[in-house]
Amino acid sequence: MTEPTIRDATEADAGSLLAIYNHEVLTGTATLDLEPRTLEGQIEWIRRHQGANPVVVAVVEDQVVGFASLSPFKERAAYRTTVENSIYVAAGAQGQGIGNLLMTEILARARSHGFHSVIARIAGDNPGSIAVHLRHGYELVGVEREVGRKFGQWLDVTELQLLL
Repeated sequence: MTEPTIRDATEADAGSLLAIYNHEVLTGTATLDLEPRTLEGQIEWIRRHQGANPVVVAVVEDQVVGFASLSPFKERAAYRTTVENSIYVAAGAQGQGIGNLLMTEILARARSHGFHSVIARIAGDNPGSIAVHLRHGYELVGVEREVGRKFGQWLDVTELQLLL
């Protein structure tokens, strides 16, 4: 595999991000969304993720194979120094270190924007995602039991935190 490059996402990447994300919506438990995103919704999501709350993509041979983002953790002003991360890797590209590269970049961005804490909320049975977070220094802070329901099953959400 060609070494992935990491760059800021653009609106032109919306279709690729949509395909990666909606695959999880329709077939997986990495997200608790039940309805696929639309292209217009994905473009708007990218527009909202600028500046201190970026979205970056991993690209291999001109193909987007994953993305990562930072989002506000809560709306109240006292939470402004905490963000929540999200990382998604295309099904055919998982297990190749792409999640690790995306994590490295998104944490560098969090640090450069002066955030103090990064929260990860990992839905369902997702040991690969948990492992990537732990490798980067996140610590388990809790498990929300059976807070989501998808595909006829109750799903836990594992919460991890990294203090920068």
